[in-house]
Amino acid sequence: MENMKTQREHAKKRIATREMELVAVDESVSLETVIQSLADGTACLPVNNRHVLESPRIIGDGYTVKINANIGTSPDVNEADVELQKIKTAVKAGADAVMDLSTGGDIREIRRTIRKNCPVPLGTVPMYEAASELLRDDRPVHEMTADQLFEVIQRHGEDGVDFITVHCGVTTQAIERLNRQGRITRIVSRGGSLLAQWMVKNKKENPLYEHFDRLLDIAREYDMALSLGDGLRPGCLADATDRAQIQELITLGELTDRAWDAGVQVMIEGPGHVPMNQIQTNMEIQKTLCKGAPFYVLGPLVTDIAPGYDHITSAIGGAIAAWSGADFLCYVTPAEHLRLPTLADVREGVIASKIAAHAADIARGNTNALERDRIMAIARSKLDWDAQIACALDPDIALQIRQSAPPEDQDVCSMCGKFCAIKGWQDAEKD
Repeated sequence: MENMKTQREHAKKRIATREMELVAVDESVSLETVIQSLADGTACLPVNNRHVLESPRIIGDGYTVKINANIGTSPDVNEADVELQKIKTAVKAGADAVMDLSTGGDIREIRRTIRKNCPVPLGTVPMYEAASELLRDDRPVHEMTADQLFEVIQRHGEDGVDFITVHCGVTTQAIERLNRQGRITRIVSRGGSLLAQWMVKNKKENPLYEHFDRLLDIAREYDMALSLGDGLRPGCLADATDRAQIQELITLGELTDRAWDAGVQVMIEGPGHVPMNQIQTNMEIQKTLCKGAPFYVLGPLVTDIAPGYDHITSAIGGAIAAWSGADFLCYVTPAEHLRLPTLADVREGVIASKIAAHAADIARGNTNALERDRIMAIARSKLDWDAQIACALDPDIALQIRQSAPPEDQDVCSMCGKFCAIKGWQDAEKD
């Protein structure tokens, strides 16, 4: 039998894997549906073949919208124990995946520790580690060699990373178009900026684009899904849907075909700041140019003026994006644009994104999502507080708020008390 290493290769041969069987049950769909969507490329099942993933997730059209939570150290704050607490907090709150974006401390050891303690798919951005190694030695990023970058990518595969963000679409042509276009925020992606700096200083093409086949070989070896990064995503509403963004997306669509031909799974990363009236258009352009590949969006944030509340601006954009075709929402926390997120920020960010994803699942007609809301409605109609709390997206906070109310009328809430519409009508019907 052919040496198959990836979920896509198995799906193309109509061979079911353990992970396919698990997600079919979780999503309440047939195994054949899962196999077909993976073979078509409209779904992605990120799971490194070097380890057994406790809770695999499938991302793509026809499945529940998934949530990612970013964690990771910085040069100033780099305690692994804190990041482990963030993982527990994020997963408990409903995160379907975690990305380790560490740039400080012993990055590889932190990643290995996170991998051991992360039950859901784990993603990384290898460029961060490559750049951090240089900066730690007081060397500029442009001194990095292509070999050094690919050695780091290989390392991430060996360590069990399930998907990696790689900014392959930041090409010399795209940068030239960005310069001609003119932007307020220029490049806001860390990975995209690091690569662009390298390219400008060395007057060379992006190594991830120039040596894309080498990247595919590593990805296939470990079945690391490629999350083709949006290194030129807009960093403010005024820059949304500009030529540089679309130029990068055209390139990512072409690279998607090459990845699929090599048996490698792909997701496409999407824009960060987009006004509401442009979100649907962005989703349709991506799905068209990338032939239905899963779309992974950061937010999108629908206004630039709400620092401290960007989990809300992101949830608004995320709900519209997912309703319009996005499959994977990267959470945004209240700390966005301001500082490294705390445990409380992580929790709030996940919950906000989870609300957006669930709202979109309802609009997309997902039967599991619709049923959950029906159960909540029945519980409310019966004033069954225990059932309402159990059904809530965040049962802990629902219980906390409920218990903080005055004890006079435990069968109703303190908002209406004796004027409770439901209880009043129930009493009237008894007469």
